[in-house]
Amino acid sequence: MKIKHAVLAMAMAFSVGAANAQSEVNLTLSGGNPGGLWSLLGAGIDRAAKEANPSSVVTYQATGGGFANIALLGQGRTDLGLVHDAEVQIALAGEEPFNAPVTNMQAIGYMYNWAPMHFFLRRDIAEQYGITSLADIAESGAAIRIGVNRPGNITANVALGMLEAAGATVEVIEGNGGSIVRAGANDQADLLRDGRIDMVTNGVFVLHSSFRAIDENNEVVVLSIPDDVMEMAGAAFGTTGFVIPGGSYRFQPDDVNTQALGAMLVTHDGADEEAIYRLTNALVEHIDEVRAVHNSMQALDRELFATQSILPYHPGAERALREAGLIQ
Repeated sequence: MKIKHAVLAMAMAFSVGAANAQSEVNLTLSGGNPGGLWSLLGAGIDRAAKEANPSSVVTYQATGGGFANIALLGQGRTDLGLVHDAEVQIALAGEEPFNAPVTNMQAIGYMYNWAPMHFFLRRDIAEQYGITSLADIAESGAAIRIGVNRPGNITANVALGMLEAAGATVEVIEGNGGSIVRAGANDQADLLRDGRIDMVTNGVFVLHSSFRAIDENNEVVVLSIPDDVMEMAGAAFGTTGFVIPGGSYRFQPDDVNTQALGAMLVTHDGADEEAIYRLTNALVEHIDEVRAVHNSMQALDRELFATQSILPYHPGAERALREAGLIQ
């Protein structure tokens, strides 16, 4: 009798172990710089997978960012990638830095859509030349040294595209005696404080630490964006309209309409359907694990997760989202 009970217990343990093995997730996720928001999102995605099955692992890999992740997905060298929607749009069109359209990307879900483009200009220059909008820069004749993110960072593409659409091409800026200075977000804050640039451009969350440093250590205004520039940015980069609330910064009394970047979790069309299905289920059921990684992620919910429309959903993700009633 004891032998029968032991055999039965062993069989049950084997059955549970087999079920766990079948439901666990073991995937690699390509993100961005170590310690940045995307690394935090990677940790949240891993925690959500572990909530569904403690044996699951989503291994985060630091990379150069969205463009690099799209290239890795294109080659099937990673299972998952975090990418900006604007980067996806560029990849689908086969525009620089890609040599041809990238066609194997498929969506899992949206992470956020509230990283608005900011254009901070020194207050003394703005008042001297009457500059309140991007549209005023070209005609002002002001010699403005404009900070733009490093090559390969999507906010640099968007900033330069919006400036050009407003008539402030590189040629016009340089013709006025100004220049384009390439630097990351935190470096731009330092350059502005030290008087080495006059204007900061970047697309991250309202009151991001780099923006707070700019606002606290300098007298700057936030420039408005003309409607036609807004339309161009939306069409070219897949960005969406966003309002920076009045009073967000010291010398910004009124709302400022701008364009915002979003970030998506994507995979490739060769990814295992069951694995992506299980991961998507885990994210839908345990979205709070992702929300908890940073205060700026509080607006993420199940409904937002299922709102992307740039890419087709991976079949596994689509099945999970349909079962959850989040897509039709």
